[in-house]
Amino acid sequence: MSSKFEVVDKNQVKLTFAIDAVKFEEGMQAAYNKNKANLHVQGFRKGKVPRKLIEATYGKEIFFEDAINHCLPEAYDAAVKELKLDTVSRPEIDVEDVSVEDGAVVTATVFVRPEVSISNYKGIEFESMPVEVTDIEILTEINQEVEKNARIAEVTDRAVKDGDIATIDFEGFIDGVPFEGGKGEDYELNIGSKTFIDTFEEQIIGKNIGDEFDVNVTFPEHYGKEELANQPAVFKVKVNAIKSKELPEINDDFAADVSEFDTLDEYKADIRAKLTLAKEKQSTQKKENDVVAKLIENAVMDVPEVMFENQIDNMVNDFANQIRMQGLSMDVYLQYVGQTMESLREVYRAGAISQVKGRLALEAVASAENFDISETEIDEEITRIAESYQMEKERLLDVLRNEDKEGIIKDLNVKKALDFVLEHAVDTASDKKAKKAKK
Repeated sequence: MSSKFEVVDKNQVKLTFAIDAVKFEEGMQAAYNKNKANLHVQGFRKGKVPRKLIEATYGKEIFFEDAINHCLPEAYDAAVKELKLDTVSRPEIDVEDVSVEDGAVVTATVFVRPEVSISNYKGIEFESMPVEVTDIEILTEINQEVEKNARIAEVTDRAVKDGDIATIDFEGFIDGVPFEGGKGEDYELNIGSKTFIDTFEEQIIGKNIGDEFDVNVTFPEHYGKEELANQPAVFKVKVNAIKSKELPEINDDFAADVSEFDTLDEYKADIRAKLTLAKEKQSTQKKENDVVAKLIENAVMDVPEVMFENQIDNMVNDFANQIRMQGLSMDVYLQYVGQTMESLREVYRAGAISQVKGRLALEAVASAENFDISETEIDEEITRIAESYQMEKERLLDVLRNEDKEGIIKDLNVKKALDFVLEHAVDTASDKKAKKAKK
C-alpha cells in the first residue's frame, strides 16, 4: 500500500504506512536473534532453540513487537519522505494490523512545521544604537583599572573615612530581638559602596578602631525578606580595623604598568578603539534583534507548542553541557541556585519562542526570495563546521548524511534571509539625524 496522511488538527497529521512482508520477515529474524538466548524449550540449550520451534511453542506473536521496532525507523522515514512532510515532533505510533504473511500496517500521529505567511519584510524600520565613545566612558575604564591596582594600607592613626575598608563586627535587632542573617564578624565593608542598606555605611565614618556604637537604619519597602521590609532596625557595630586604598596616579607610568603602551595617550586611544568595537557589535546585535522582532510581528504563523519545547530542550542541554565542563551536574546546580527543572525551563521559554518564530519567519523570507545556494557556499560551510569541531573535513564528509546536507542548505538560506532583511531595513535614527541637520 502507498503511504497516506490526513490532517487531524492544526499542524498535526496522521500517517498510515505499511511494512511489507519481506521487511517484516527481516524484523522477525532480527527479533529472534535478539531474544533467542532468553527463551527456553525443553531439550534445547538456551540460544540454540530453532525459531520455528519457539514460534510453535509460544506463538509467532512473541516476536511481533521487536520485529516492528526493528522495521519502524526505516519505514517511517520512507513514508515521511514519500509524503514530503516536514515533521517537528516524535511520532505517536499505533499498529493497526500485523501478520507474518502480510506484514504490518502502522499509523503515526506527528506534528509538522507550520505554514508561515510573511509580508512587509523589506523596509523594516529600526533605530540604530550610537557607537560614539565619550571621554567619560574612557575615564570610567581607566578608573576601574586604577581600583584594581590600588595599594591597601593598614590605618591606625585616624578614624574611618569615605572610601576606606572598615573591618567590623555587627548584629542587627528589631524591637530588641536579633533577626536571622543580621550578624557578621570581621566583615570587610567598603565605605561608600552602598553594599549595606540605607545610611549604614555613612554612620561608620568618623569612628575609630575599637569603637562600639549603634547604627540606626530602616529596611527598604521592597526588601527581599518580607519580614524585614520597611522595618526600623538597630545594628550593634564594632570597628576592628581600618584600611585605606592608595590609588596610583593616572599618568604615563601608570599606562606603562597596566598596558602594553608607553604613554597615557596611547593607552586612552586603545581603550577608545576597544570600546568602539564593542559598541559596534552591540549595535549590530541590537539591529538584528529589533529587525527580527518586527519580522515576527509581520508574520502569521500558528506554531505547535512542541516546537517551543524542543528548543527549550536544546537550550537546557547546552547549558547542562557547559556546567558539566565546570564539574557540576544539573541536579547539583539546581539545588545550589534553588531552582527546579520546571522553573529553569520557564527561564528559557521566552527566548525559545523568539528563536523558533524568528527561524520560521526567516525561512518564509528565504522561500519567497528563492535564494540560490551554490556548491561553493555549501563547501565553505562544511569547512567552517569541520573547523569548529576540530575535525578533518574529509572525515566530516564521510559521516554527513543527505539529511545533514539538506540541513546545511536550510541554514544557509536562513542566513541569506537574515542578511537580506537587514540590508533592506531602514534606520530611523539616520532619518532623525538628517532632519536635524536640515534644520
